[in-house]
Amino acid sequence: MSFERANAAAMRILSGLEEGTMSAAQSHELVSDADPALVYLIFTWIRRRYADHPNADAVVGRLLAVIERDPKVTQKLKEGQEDPVVAWFEEEHSYRDLGAKEFIELVVDKLES
Repeated sequence: MSFERANAAAMRILSGLEEGTMSAAQSHELVSDADPALVYLIFTWIRRRYADHPNADAVVGRLLAVIERDPKVTQKLKEGQEDPVVAWFEEEHSYRDLGAKEFIELVVDKLES
């Protein structure tokens, strides 16, 4: 997959969860096709960014709806957590310091290289 397509797909997952522009079924479909490290990083970015946010209940609720839809998502998250790209990101960067676009571009670039 080209960087542009991978980047667009990742942004669609993140913005769908963050902004509620997709149903849990639509989000689940995209998440199930995505790289486990990417899924873990997106879910963690959202949880960290919305930890103290007024919209936390709605945004985190959308994450939970995707997770509850299929136990395979939990497995994917666990698999992604063990990926070297996640270790690299967490050693070099902070979830809270990156905006959505910058975060996705950085992660997708690393996953595609």
